[in-house]
Amino acid sequence: MLLSPGGSVADAELVLVDGRRVRVPAGQSIQSALQTQGSAVRSAVAAITDGQALDFMTPVPAGATLTLVPVDSSDGLRVLRHSAAHLMAAAVQSLFPEAKFAIGPAIEDGFYYDMDLPRPLVPEDLPVIETKMRELAGQRLAYDRREMSLDQALTWAREAHQDYKVEILETIRDHGTSRPESREPRAETTSSNLAELEGEAASGTGTVSFYQTGTFLDLCRGPHVPDTSWLTAFRLTHIAGAYWRGDERRPMLQRIYGTAFATQEALEQHLYRLEEARRRDHRRLGKELDLFSVADEVGGGLILWHPKGGMVRKLIEDFWRDEHLRNGYDIVYSPHVGRAKLWQTSGHLDFYQEMMYPRMEGDGQDYYVKPMNCPFHIMIYQSKVRSYRDLPLRFAELGTVYRFERAGVLHGLLRVRGFTQDDAHIFCTPEQMEEEIARAVQFSLFFLRTFGFEDYEVYVATRPEKFVGDAAAWDRATEALKRAAERAGQTYAVDPGGGAFYGPKIDIKVKDALGRPWQCTTVQFDFNLPERFDLTYVGEDNRPHRPYMVHRALLGSMERFLGVLIEHYGGAFPAWLAPVQVRVLPVADRHHAYASTVAERLRVEGLRAEVDGRNEKIGLKVREAEVQKIPYVLVVGDKESAAGTVSVRLRGGRDRGVMPLADFVASLAPERKPQPA
Repeated sequence: MLLSPGGSVADAELVLVDGRRVRVPAGQSIQSALQTQGSAVRSAVAAITDGQALDFMTPVPAGATLTLVPVDSSDGLRVLRHSAAHLMAAAVQSLFPEAKFAIGPAIEDGFYYDMDLPRPLVPEDLPVIETKMRELAGQRLAYDRREMSLDQALTWAREAHQDYKVEILETIRDHGTSRPESREPRAETTSSNLAELEGEAASGTGTVSFYQTGTFLDLCRGPHVPDTSWLTAFRLTHIAGAYWRGDERRPMLQRIYGTAFATQEALEQHLYRLEEARRRDHRRLGKELDLFSVADEVGGGLILWHPKGGMVRKLIEDFWRDEHLRNGYDIVYSPHVGRAKLWQTSGHLDFYQEMMYPRMEGDGQDYYVKPMNCPFHIMIYQSKVRSYRDLPLRFAELGTVYRFERAGVLHGLLRVRGFTQDDAHIFCTPEQMEEEIARAVQFSLFFLRTFGFEDYEVYVATRPEKFVGDAAAWDRATEALKRAAERAGQTYAVDPGGGAFYGPKIDIKVKDALGRPWQCTTVQFDFNLPERFDLTYVGEDNRPHRPYMVHRALLGSMERFLGVLIEHYGGAFPAWLAPVQVRVLPVADRHHAYASTVAERLRVEGLRAEVDGRNEKIGLKVREAEVQKIPYVLVVGDKESAAGTVSVRLRGGRDRGVMPLADFVASLAPERKPQPA
């Protein structure tokens, strides 16, 4: 109960954006309370009390403490963007009155709305919709909240022919939640789209809330800004297709993406980053640089590595194997298929079969293409009796696995169906566990720094409510993960209850040149598989003991990591990773022989060199080498041929002048091999 001199029990406390605490009478709207305090109303967009976010038009609750949500905070931007999604839907409805609306959440860096429209949208529609949004924003249309019973809401949705809202409301009525898996067991149910769906309505209540903006009425939990004039800095960015509830058996909807910010300056900065991200898109660069492709005849999510992409991958894999051998790992290889019995023992057929390719039959046995490498590494461990003297064992494999990802989520190299994991499994005693975890984390950071990543986000995920194994072992493992991060000089966030049911883990995300985080390293304890396969080692007491088992991936997968790497460097790989390090350009046909001699000398020295012998102007060939992002271009003409020299141009256009070929080769020595940080 809040009391202060001159105050009453009906007062509430308001925590302003600047941290000041003020007393306000209950009953008036939060916005009115702010205005009476002389506070800059538009510096915040909502208030939170007891974990619940409230609109500014909500009456101040008696005895509550309300904390304002700054407009430029992550929570504040989410409110702003959610309101922008409603504004966009209102604009679309005015342009397409027969539109049917699905969901329109705020997401990281923006918002979207899924819609069923009478015709396919084209990019030229976006400026038209955006113009209508600005027209509506100028009308200062209120975001009016109202509540209805589920029966009333269903009546409205049916009469309005809003079929997708009907389905959401029926799911809430029948199952007490708007989550899709309650109705569609196979629907995509990642944590992100669950949050997006749950923005539609609160679960477990007999009523649902709606927001009306002009003539547009939408099922929504809120909160929202007071009126459309609060939305001044927004932009619609692109159109995509999306299956309803992430299920390819359901209708394909049209999704309009957009973004919104508190200021025009922040919006412009974001749009610049978006344009830079488009310029670095690995799918575009993969085609332009002739690195990889995907063919319909082969199948979605199955990558074809072209010679240049294959060379980049080989360089990474060679470095990976060399460093693993240097760090005490044993390189192993395993088959691409295994008997059903193996996957039954591992639990994959019970818990993961939906992501596995269909079974194959042969010799009266059922086989499955492997979705993971771990059961095979366990078989290698079990191939003979292990002693405590043998441990730790570190089995490492660049193992290709196959998972039947939904067509709608496939995305270049970042989301595929066939991929090669940089996998390793560590088997150790409890006494060795902490040191092994510390080694794995340090080893990961060594790799990531070598590839040019210096900024990380580190997360330690702890024991969930339902788990297997001993709670004390979980606690020891979790503490080992935390200490490993600390020994590596990394701050970390704890994800309480975020571990898998079989063990805690540490995740390391790298930030690329644009500051975007990408998941790479995972070090994951497993208290499940050692039990399922009855793994043991003979201890000093000559009795069997259960080893600790740790799954470990440093880069994640070769496909995903290369996608990240392409975007990080914008295709301009460091010289040691470039598929072609040097291109030799003869000025005229009479210089071809010398150009070929130069290229051969470079190849003998271990450099990847090629000759552009086309009958084209030298300026064109220089520009095309720049487009191909080749680190070094050597131009050879009459003078160079006569003197045994080369004219050196660096990627980016810098001219290093003319030098003897031997001097050029010597100058590349530091760049020809990985440079660990």
